[in-house]
Amino acid sequence: MARSKSTPDSFAREIRAELKAGGSLKRSKSVQRFFKEEVKSYGWRTGDVRRAAIRWRREILKQFDLKFLVQVADKLFTGEINEEKNTAVFLLENITAKLGDEEFVLLESWLDRISNWSDHDALVHYLIAPMVAAEPARAKSVFRWAKAQDRWHRRAACVALIQGTRQRLFFPEIIKLSDQLLSDQDDMVQKGLGWLLRETAKANAARTARYLMLIRTCAPRLVLRTACETLPAAMKKRILA
Repeated sequence: MARSKSTPDSFAREIRAELKAGGSLKRSKSVQRFFKEEVKSYGWRTGDVRRAAIRWRREILKQFDLKFLVQVADKLFTGEINEEKNTAVFLLENITAKLGDEEFVLLESWLDRISNWSDHDALVHYLIAPMVAAEPARAKSVFRWAKAQDRWHRRAACVALIQGTRQRLFFPEIIKLSDQLLSDQDDMVQKGLGWLLRETAKANAARTARYLMLIRTCAPRLVLRTACETLPAAMKKRILA
């Protein structure tokens, strides 16, 4: 990466050029089978994108500060190509402890740019969820997202609490959110809610099972099946009966 480049725009352009040059046409065509929506891809493997992003992050931070890095990521997440958005996320992955409320608001704004589950889960699981777990007051945002017309905001409401529930946080919030989303008919939202409840069950099986018994007659089957995956067989059978 040329060190003469000195703006977030120019760094983002250079990263885009490297992503385009390093892709695989054959792999880019095969990516589509994982999505219902049309997806634009350069054909990179996810692990290779992550390694490249770590290298680019290192080079950027040798010359500039964290704020500059966030600006580069923000430029990349405006793109339409899958690898560009994934790179934006990986530039900030594992350094969210250094980010604050200003960056949290920025990352929340990225939800408006989501076009598929890959964009969504990378952003929410790797960036937003750790920031929510680190500062529990941020969890209140999920109830606002759960009311959104956009499916990705509603799915984000669920996925944003996963890192926290793995630390045995947010059980009351998870119950409140689940009650709010039980009637949601969108399969992406149902899968997100099921994922959240499954992770909650791993952290607190008995408490989660009691809640699942209460909602088993009104919850979507997709939510219940996913939530029960790690529960003991007998308990799972009672919930799904």
